Amino acid sequence: MQLTRFTDYSIRVLLHVGARDPGDLSSIAEIAQAYDISRNHLMKVVQDLGQGGFLETVRGRKGGLRLGRAADQITIGQIVRHTETSLNVVDCTACIVAPACILPRAFQEATRAFLTVLDGYTLADSLVRRDELRRIFGNFAPPALTEAAA
Repeated sequence: MQLTRFTDYSIRVLLHVGARDPGDLSSIAEIAQAYDISRNHLMKVVQDLGQGGFLETVRGRKGGLRLGRAADQITIGQIVRHTETSLNVVDCTACIVAPACILPRAFQEATRAFLTVLDGYTLADSLVRRDELRRIFGNFAPPALTEAAA
């Protein structure tokens, strides 16, 4: 099974936001720069994660993003279920041998096992090496406003 880029970006956003100190906010611009990802695409990801309760968005000049709940309350399985439109390994519905084949059941069982493993890992587990993640992401301070932007 291959996860979509949307799921990949969703997990990256949550890792980035989760690596911050509690109470600190992240910005879409900061995350886009850290991963070299389009801001426009990240805006869709952030909106979806906010609607799913994974992120809290704070509006305004001092606004930004923070986790919508504690990192130890977010499983990787929850993220994948939320962001993936289909978790089917193979779509057997149009196959002429499907009624006599055991593979659809095997594929469903494999998908359940895959998600069960992911449910055993939380975002907090992925943040165990928070200091190293912070070093990778670089400085968390927002870029200084230029006079033209102020």
